[in-house]
Amino acid sequence: MFKFFEGLTSAFPKDKVETPPNTLFAFCMHYSRDFLLPILFMSLLSAGIAIIEVSLMSFMGSIVDMLSTHTPETLWAAEGSRIIGMGLVIIVVIPVIGFLHSMIMHQTLLGNFPMSIRWLAHRYLLNQSVTFYQDDFAGRIATKVMQTSLAIRETVMKFADMLVYITVYFVSMFVLMAQADLWLMVPMVIWLVAYVLTQVYFVPKMKRIATAQADARSLMTGRIVDSYTNIATVKLFSHTNRETEYAEKSMQSFLKTVYAQMRMATVFLFSIDMLNYLLLFSVAALSIGLWMNSMITVGAIAVAISLALRIQGMSKWIMWEISAIFENIGTVVDGMNTLSKPVTTQDVDNAPALEVQNGGIEFDHVKFHYGEKDKGVIDDLHFNIKPGEKVGLVGRSGAGKSTLVNLLLRFYDLESGTIRIDGQDISKVKQDSLRGKIGMITQDTSLLHRSIRENILYGRPDATEAELLAATTQAHAHEFIADLTDTFGNVGYDAQVGERGVKLSGGQRQRIAISRVLLKDAPILIMDEATSALDSEVEAAIQESLYELMEGKTVIAIAHRLSTIAAMDRLIVLDKGQILEQGSHQELIAQGGVYAQLWAHQTGGFLGSDEADSLEDAKVS
Repeated sequence: MFKFFEGLTSAFPKDKVETPPNTLFAFCMHYSRDFLLPILFMSLLSAGIAIIEVSLMSFMGSIVDMLSTHTPETLWAAEGSRIIGMGLVIIVVIPVIGFLHSMIMHQTLLGNFPMSIRWLAHRYLLNQSVTFYQDDFAGRIATKVMQTSLAIRETVMKFADMLVYITVYFVSMFVLMAQADLWLMVPMVIWLVAYVLTQVYFVPKMKRIATAQADARSLMTGRIVDSYTNIATVKLFSHTNRETEYAEKSMQSFLKTVYAQMRMATVFLFSIDMLNYLLLFSVAALSIGLWMNSMITVGAIAVAISLALRIQGMSKWIMWEISAIFENIGTVVDGMNTLSKPVTTQDVDNAPALEVQNGGIEFDHVKFHYGEKDKGVIDDLHFNIKPGEKVGLVGRSGAGKSTLVNLLLRFYDLESGTIRIDGQDISKVKQDSLRGKIGMITQDTSLLHRSIRENILYGRPDATEAELLAATTQAHAHEFIADLTDTFGNVGYDAQVGERGVKLSGGQRQRIAISRVLLKDAPILIMDEATSALDSEVEAAIQESLYELMEGKTVIAIAHRLSTIAAMDRLIVLDKGQILEQGSHQELIAQGGVYAQLWAHQTGGFLGSDEADSLEDAKVS
């Protein structure tokens, strides 16, 4: 039975990934659309429960009147069927409705609903552009996903369930009071107006505090996670105290919102208590006065005072529930500001997959700046890379080398111009298919916090064990992998690498990355300081493997050590996004230009700050 109710909704809907709306109601409905039917059913059950609960108060008054007007000998004969009906409602109808309500709430909604929100939000965020993640803490984004999913669930379900219950309950209560005596409604109406006004005054203030608190909480979490993620850097620079102070500032900001929230809650609660006690006194006094004038029965007095006592308890529950709704709305609004940001780099409608037959690349009058029009990065750059050609990019930091690579991978969209692969505009094809045709080895290799096997198979998940072993052997990684262990007792390829691969040395991470790209075997290869983390012996050992990897591929290589790219078919010298000169190593040396000066100045084959200055001097001269 539990599985049946759990299966009424899906925690992992296959809906198309869409940009969430940026208005509150539409944002909540976007994530609730697959759950509206069970939410509606739950609301109807809540209405039924509310009516029956008020009816129980009427039962109590009826029983008092029965006992007042009948003797033990005449009670059953006169009221037996009515008593049986009351008993069936209490022991059959109420438990059945309550059970169905509980199953819908706990099995169908409470688990699947927030999980589906996390699932849809995560799928959307995975499509976000690189700049989205560069502008925020990863921990902060993750916190917003977790907070927002629960906040949407609570907001939608409380509105649909609690507000229906409260509305039906109070309507039923007023009807019951009116049946006893219309005068008994007067203190109830006065109390209700005062109660609503109190809510109107305090709840928006609680919402504003909750919005600030949600943002402060995510900032606090983001700072803490940032310290943990970069713990090696923190230790290296002996900045434990500095990080403590950095986190403390965000904690203090969060605590200020907590203090403000608690102060407001105290005043709010005191106000509700005063209204409740005044209501109880008024109802009791009025009931006694009406009874003394023979206008109501003892049973009616019992019902009126019972309802007043019930309202006293319910009003506090309602107060906290409504406050919770608006606090959750504040959290939803805070999360919406992050989760509904549109994806800046999107596939065009019905974009085809990229087909690479030869691997020719064309940069056609490309223009790009990182959001600053007056700050030049690449301006009207035009050059071609022939199919199978090996090209080395040379230039100081900021020359535009990495920007070219990012544009080729379409991490950013161009301001103008076109990049084509085999004649196909990369902005018109599916991004996943584009990146699937490009293998890349970076200087700062980041591994997933998973096993060695999973990290390597990221290159080609359907690869066989034999293909995996061949790739690691070719990258000279198999030997050290076999000796790896972790704290969970996993060994070899099943050993966990830690967050970003911190359990491995730089050279080991680099060889894992090379293994991954070897397994991917994409027709276009980008190497950004691919061997910078390797010692000379290991670099020499796998250099032959890299040459094998490059065979038959179009290659773009970036290196500060000119000796590592001197054997490329063509070298392109860049500065400020412009091509200063290009040609083979021998041709550029013979020209005696910028590259020749760099080669002459270079010590140990590394392009350092002196060489960068020489590049600027050579360009000016």
